[in-house]
Amino acid sequence: MRANALLTLGSALALSACASTAGGSDTASTGTANPAAENPFPSTYEPYPGTPTALVGATVYDGAGGVIEGGVVLFRDGKVVAVAQELSTEGYTVVDGTGKYVTPGIIDIHSHLGDYPTPSVDAHSDGNEATNPTTPDVWAEHSVWPQDPGFSRALANGGITSLQILPGSANLIGGRSVTLKNVYSRTVQGMKFPGAPYGMKMACGENPKRVYGNRGRKPSTRMGNIAVARQTWLDAKEWADGDRKKRNLENETLAGVLDGDILVHNHCYRADEMAIVMDMAKEMGYRVSAFHHAVEAYKIGDLLRENEVCSAIWADWYGFKMESYDGIPENGALLQNAGACVVIHSDDENGIQRLNQEAAKAQAAGARMGIAIPDAEVISWITLNAAKAMGIDGMTGSLETGKMADVVLWNGDPLSVYSRPDKVWVDGALMYDAADPKRKPVSDFELGQPGEGDVK
Repeated sequence: MRANALLTLGSALALSACASTAGGSDTASTGTANPAAENPFPSTYEPYPGTPTALVGATVYDGAGGVIEGGVVLFRDGKVVAVAQELSTEGYTVVDGTGKYVTPGIIDIHSHLGDYPTPSVDAHSDGNEATNPTTPDVWAEHSVWPQDPGFSRALANGGITSLQILPGSANLIGGRSVTLKNVYSRTVQGMKFPGAPYGMKMACGENPKRVYGNRGRKPSTRMGNIAVARQTWLDAKEWADGDRKKRNLENETLAGVLDGDILVHNHCYRADEMAIVMDMAKEMGYRVSAFHHAVEAYKIGDLLRENEVCSAIWADWYGFKMESYDGIPENGALLQNAGACVVIHSDDENGIQRLNQEAAKAQAAGARMGIAIPDAEVISWITLNAAKAMGIDGMTGSLETGKMADVVLWNGDPLSVYSRPDKVWVDGALMYDAADPKRKPVSDFELGQPGEGDVK
């Protein structure tokens, strides 16, 4: 059925011949004792087929801070077999990477593709359930439109192989996020990253107080933000400490966080608020995996390091509202210098196509102030560090034996504005090839429209 469905899409969708193992374990448990609540929307992802492949002669950035000049990357059956200076390529299809570069697949920790798809019209605006300050019961995946053309743009132009789709930030607690493999599928379940834990989106600062304060509701201040969030956690703890037999979608998600099964991704700009949120997390018994946007993270790099919280940031966005006023382009470099975890994210359907360039901008800002960060380390900002904060680093994010063969071959230095993906593999499957028009994926939405098959 899968093969027949793809054939009906025509050559424009010819998404390749490539390799891999079957889907692995399903998404993480919510921690509830009710079996029906454990995994009601399981991943049905199955890797596309592929061939054993050897990339030879390229400069290899492994995503974990290592670099090999003129290295060899072997993968087959969807997994990385070996990465070294010299390896036998017998039994592998050899791809000459001389003069080119290899990295792990790029990972965007903060995306709204599918929930705010293109065309950007009100009918497609499905990211904010702005009906209550706390909506932990909603799941971002139930708004994801798999036909969003943004997915194929991210693959072809940005080398994005995995991405986390988050609810918006109108709410203090916006709901569950979902991690996807960036492949064509008719359903969101067919894109769900097998074995990835759920995330939960939280927010602080201007957005919740503006949205609900303008309606004459609580919260309307920052102190109201914290008060509402704390009470929500206290109510959830009371439910979680009970027998959990009565289904409650809000508390099932919150209990999943308290049980450590669901990771918290917190939209927050100001340093003082991030410090307060970390204290609230300690009070309530959960931890923040990453602060997103975090334009003032550079002010508390030591606190973020000590609390093992990543900062998912832009390279240079600042000043578009008061809480972003103190954003500086040296943010990432200062965090790196403090020993804290740095992730470059997009939060944008266009920015996701150039995370490599955004990382390079942040690196250059550091160099201008005297902080030299090696290229191989910068690559980890858009690969392994993102995977760590999303709880999938044991499966992807670096080119290590046994991990998913999520691989990008770049036509030049990936930290150059002039470079772009030459080929992209997802679980060892060649999903994009710049030299082959039939391997430029196009969504159903674009089929039959002027310019079909073009990836721009």
